[in-house]
Amino acid sequence: MNNKKVTREVHKIDAEDKAIGRLATQIVMILRGKNKPEFQPNIDGGGIVEIANIKQAKFTGNKPAQKIYYRHSGYPGGLKRDKMKDVFAKNPAEVLEKAVWNMLPKNKLRSEMIKRLKIT
Repeated sequence: MNNKKVTREVHKIDAEDKAIGRLATQIVMILRGKNKPEFQPNIDGGGIVEIANIKQAKFTGNKPAQKIYYRHSGYPGGLKRDKMKDVFAKNPAEVLEKAVWNMLPKNKLRSEMIKRLKIT
C-alpha cells in the first residue's frame, strides 16, 4: 500500500453523552487505519474523523476536579498546572485532542495523523 493510493473515508462521530476516553480510543483506531483489512503499522492509512457536540461529552468519576494537565515553559520554576475542568471550560476540544495525542504511537506518523482530527 503506497501513500498515494490510500483512500481516506470521512467518519463523523457525535460526542454527546460519550466518555472522553472511550471516544478517544475509537478515534485513534480510525486515524491509524486499524479498522481496515490492509492495516500496516508503518503506513499512515487511516481516515479523517470529524467530531461534533464536544461540549456535551461526559466524564466518569471525579476527573474534572482531580485530573491535572502539566506543561513547562522551559525556564526554571516554569511548571504550569491546569485542572481538567478549567481546560474544558476554556476549550473543550483540547481535552479530547490531548487524549488522542497521547494514545497515538510516538513516532513520525503521529503529527500527520492528528491533523486529520477535526473537532467542532
